[in-house]
Amino acid sequence: MKTVQKKLLIITYYWPPAGGPGVQRWLKFVKYLPDYNIQPIVYIPENPTYPIIDNGLLEEVSEKAIILKNRIFEPYQLAGFLSKNKTKKISSGIIPNKKKQSFLEKAMLWIRGNLFIPDARKYWVNPSVKYLKKYIQENDIDTIVTSGPPHSLHLIGLKLKQDLNVKWFADFRDPWTTIGYHKQLKLSSYANKKHKNLESQILNSADTIIVTSKTTKIEFQALTSKPIEVITNGYDVEKVEKQVLDSKFSLAHIGSFLSERNPLILWQSLTELVEDVPSFINDLEIKLIGAVSQEVLQAISDFKLDLYLNNLGYVSHNEAVVHQRKSQVLLLIEIDSEDTKSIIPGKLFEYMVSERPIIAIGPKDSDFAEIIKSTNTGVFFTYEEKEALKKTIRSHYNLFLEHNLKVSPVGLQQYSRKSLTKDLVEVIFKN
Repeated sequence: MKTVQKKLLIITYYWPPAGGPGVQRWLKFVKYLPDYNIQPIVYIPENPTYPIIDNGLLEEVSEKAIILKNRIFEPYQLAGFLSKNKTKKISSGIIPNKKKQSFLEKAMLWIRGNLFIPDARKYWVNPSVKYLKKYIQENDIDTIVTSGPPHSLHLIGLKLKQDLNVKWFADFRDPWTTIGYHKQLKLSSYANKKHKNLESQILNSADTIIVTSKTTKIEFQALTSKPIEVITNGYDVEKVEKQVLDSKFSLAHIGSFLSERNPLILWQSLTELVEDVPSFINDLEIKLIGAVSQEVLQAISDFKLDLYLNNLGYVSHNEAVVHQRKSQVLLLIEIDSEDTKSIIPGKLFEYMVSERPIIAIGPKDSDFAEIIKSTNTGVFFTYEEKEALKKTIRSHYNLFLEHNLKVSPVGLQQYSRKSLTKDLVEVIFKN
């Protein structure tokens, strides 16, 4: 007797051709859900304002997914007329250093934080509820997932839960009020309170909360008694040919390199190695792939490392994977803050299967430090461990000279996208 296929409605903002890390999580879940007899129905905006476009990801959308689209009004579409570049950076989370913000940037941040609560996609909530109520009732759907940020999408889930009593899972790819950039939005006391009230309402109304890290789970447990499940991001099987390693001693950072992630201990270590090791000057390459803040570029210049910089800008996801496989060392940098301990960068998991050593820098007790250590994929340093960092880079460089720089990962299978999708199905359809 054939099992009846279950339906899952997924409400998400980021979807191909959107590029960047935000799109990967549900793109991959949707890819593997049919393997577990789940019909994915994906609701997305018809005319979104994505800060990054990667048309190559369109090829990864499952043919078995049903895609629903509805028009969205976004203030970013209007703000782009004032300054397209500044709007694009702020909407993608690249916030300029506080001391160097222009009047326009300060105004845009104030408007973003105080007028658009919880975010600039709030105007999609009511049209989406109207559209989806009809679709849910006509297609006999009883289970939905909302994915944030943007956290306004959780308000869609809240209203559908209130009106139709559907089973609702709120998936937090990132925290809400404790995420690093939240404090930079120039919030009034009223706006800050409203953000926290909405966060509390979502956390206490969803049937289950899904998060990507243990620390976020602990933070949310202080705010709700609802069940909280940890399902991390992961890696997928990539169709990439075996790569010839870079001839240079390349240290590659892939992804957005924000002002607050500027690792001065790294630049200082590299400068000292250039001075101390005669051959280092000919072999070093600092490879940056993705959006890079001006503050990071200025720091590299201040440490006289411009000569070794290869700033490639944004590349497609497939090209990024190629660079992960061919670079000698992969850099993973997180902001040195209590608020960022819970952040596990999505690229970590792709890094781990690249078979290249990771050098990671972040706050003490970071969740991703534990993953790197347990999988034997690299070395983690706090921002106070400059000498240890320098020693490791020199050790890696010596192994590079011997053509013997490599890693031996263990226990990676638990982070495969297919394995994580199985975990997701068990959480959502366990009853």
